[in-house]
Amino acid sequence: MEFFILASAHFLALLSPGVDFFIITQTTLKEDRKKAFLVCFGIASANALYILVAVLGLEVIKQLYFVINAMKYLGGAYLIYIGYLFLKSQKIEIKTEQTSLHVKSFFLLGFLSAFLNPKNIIFYFSLFSVIVSSQTSLHVRIFYGLWMSFAVLAWDVLVVYMLGHQNIKSKLSGYIYQIEKGAGVVLIFFGATLLF
Repeated sequence: MEFFILASAHFLALLSPGVDFFIITQTTLKEDRKKAFLVCFGIASANALYILVAVLGLEVIKQLYFVINAMKYLGGAYLIYIGYLFLKSQKIEIKTEQTSLHVKSFFLLGFLSAFLNPKNIIFYFSLFSVIVSSQTSLHVRIFYGLWMSFAVLAWDVLVVYMLGHQNIKSKLSGYIYQIEKGAGVVLIFFGATLLF
C-alpha cells in the first residue's frame, strides 16, 4: 500500500508540466532526439541524486536553510537565464543542425535544470518523510528510489518520443517559435518567483 501511494503521488507530480517539461519540449522540437535524450538523462540523474539523499534519510539537510536558500537563488537565476536564451533564439527550421540554445552539453542543461530546482529536493524529502514509514527497511526504500528514478527517465523519454515524431513536429512547425517564446516567459516567471 505504501508503494502504491508513493508511486501515485510521484506520477501525478510527473504529469504536471514544470521547468523540465518546457526544456524537454523545446529541445525535442528544435533539435534531434539524441540531444533531447541527453536532456532527459541529465534531468533523471539530478532527480536520482535527490532521491538517493532522501532514501538515505539525510534529514539534516532540511535544517540547513542556507543550502535551500542558496539553491533557490541559483535556481532562480538559472531559470531566468534559460528563459532569456529561449526568448532571444532565432526562428529556424526544425531540420536544422543549429543548436538554438547554444549549449555545449545537453546532459548538463537537463541536470542543472533539475538540480537547481529547489522544489525537487523539497518534494522528495516530503515524499519520503510523510509517506514512507520509518519502519520501512533500507532495501525497500532503495527499491522505491530506483522505481522513482526510472519513472522520471521513462516519462521524459516518452515525452521526447511523442513530440519527436515527425508528424507531430510537422504539425507544430508553424508554432515552434511561439512555443519557445512562451516557454521563455514561463521560465523567467518561475525564476523570478524563486528569487522574489
